Amino acid sequence: MSSRQIQRPIGRSGVSASAVGLGTWAIGGWMWGGTDEQASIRAIEASIESGISLIDTAPAYGLGRSEEIVGKAIKGKRDKVVIATKCGLNWHSGKGNHFFDQDGKPVHRYLGADGIAHEIEQSLNRLGTDYIDLYITHWQDPTTPIAETMATLEKLKAAGKIRAIGASNVSAEDLELYVSAGQIDAIQERYSMIDREIETSLLPITQRNDIATLSYSSLALGLLTGMIDPSREFTGDDQRKGNPRFSAANRQKVAKLKQAIAPVAEQHKASMAQIVIAWTLAQPGITFGLCGARTAEQALDNARAGEITLGTNELAIIDTAIAAHLTAMDA
Repeated sequence: MSSRQIQRPIGRSGVSASAVGLGTWAIGGWMWGGTDEQASIRAIEASIESGISLIDTAPAYGLGRSEEIVGKAIKGKRDKVVIATKCGLNWHSGKGNHFFDQDGKPVHRYLGADGIAHEIEQSLNRLGTDYIDLYITHWQDPTTPIAETMATLEKLKAAGKIRAIGASNVSAEDLELYVSAGQIDAIQERYSMIDREIETSLLPITQRNDIATLSYSSLALGLLTGMIDPSREFTGDDQRKGNPRFSAANRQKVAKLKQAIAPVAEQHKASMAQIVIAWTLAQPGITFGLCGARTAEQALDNARAGEITLGTNELAIIDTAIAAHLTAMDA
């Protein structure tokens, strides 16, 4: 395992992981135009070999597909990885709050004790493990009090089935309720150069309470890699199809950002994506940056970002470029 990867703690749990994590939503295929299992397994293996220990997945990513692929990839390597997976989106019962339909099945937000008990066993089986390092409530269930959900998660922790508790897609009010109900070690939220709302809503709470923050969509669904040509078209169920954020005008803005931060990238012999990830990890309150990869090449590219430390002057150059070029981005 690479010793150069930045390591950070997951709140007060006693569990630490690489600051760059592998996000496996795309590996599940759903909303990403399908998946190639063997390429995905190679991507996970390459991540681990490069020193990335944090692997984030969820049952909802392909209705269990992502967890199954992760399980195959980590077989014989469990001691080298920190697994984060989720609960709260289920399609086995009609309980809770209807959220959406997937593959003709209704998916509900449900964080009742019986739902979590079912989900944890399903996830452990798909992942081929007997414990989850970080167990995260995926979306919040308006029908179950947070205190009740936390009590269930604390029992799982006491039983040794999970090592740390997290929550995702929370409001500031939700997070305060989690804090008051027990030991929450992490949140997982969307954050990037163009999605910075949590800086004023959630990060003040996490920093006061020693809660780690996992940022997802750190590369804004690939937009901030600078690799998506203005003429590229998205097809099938790819969620970027028709997304105004991927307009030609926005891609041009990203191209200008890439040009502006090129000197920083050249100094580190790094790609734009690597510099964007390194910038994300340098932001106050951001502990981990989750980056998707569906090929070994992409995984290795992301891992390199976990070895980059940006200086104060470099961060200032990047911040100036963000202010100049990423303003008024479409939603």
